[in-house]
Amino acid sequence: METLMAKGKAGESNPYTGLGLDESGNWLPGSPRVLSLLSSVLERSVRGNEKLLAGSKIKDVITIFHGSRAPSLNLRQYVERIFKYCKCSNSCFVVAVIYIDRFLQRIDAYLTSLSVHRLLITSVMVAAKFMDDHVELCLPNDLDGVCRHYNNAYYAKVGGISREEMNRLEMRFLFDLDFQLNVTTEVFNKYWLMIQQEGGLETQTALQTQGYCLKKDETGRGRRLAGVHRGRAL
Repeated sequence: METLMAKGKAGESNPYTGLGLDESGNWLPGSPRVLSLLSSVLERSVRGNEKLLAGSKIKDVITIFHGSRAPSLNLRQYVERIFKYCKCSNSCFVVAVIYIDRFLQRIDAYLTSLSVHRLLITSVMVAAKFMDDHVELCLPNDLDGVCRHYNNAYYAKVGGISREEMNRLEMRFLFDLDFQLNVTTEVFNKYWLMIQQEGGLETQTALQTQGYCLKKDETGRGRRLAGVHRGRAL
């Protein structure tokens, strides 16, 4: 599979510092900036979508990802919990966003406080399986140096749901994606830049390095993850 980590040219600032990578592409210890950026983007999207739905006659599509009420953990706490216990590669969080966007476009649904947590744990789990399970993954936050691959029961415990529900969510997610899990380097870079911009890390260096100004998503139909552009997720 083509690597998602494109390196910057010599002399340029590393556009992947926020993902927890140094100039050589090695993982750095500590909590990467992508976690706070992703949390901000998702929170902003949820607020925008719920405002849109409340102020219009638009009806959201109710799926098995919707709960009867929002979980007690806010999105920032939930993202940090996934990072702490699942120990997937940091780039999985960007790929998870891409998967969520694809999913919402396919079923024409919106990201809300009732669905975002289940979609997030499911998309991160799928991203980790697709990207990490073929390698011996040892990240800096693995203090004991043991490489791990987790099963659905473990992800369910991290996400605060049952194993049976985790299994159902994964299958529904994969079938609605039509099992289209591959992410090209170009698409990854576009979404990573979008997360930086909309999460508050828009820098001239990032813009010059990537050369992208996102107006549309990977399908060319307009982003679904932002409250504008008919919202959805970013």
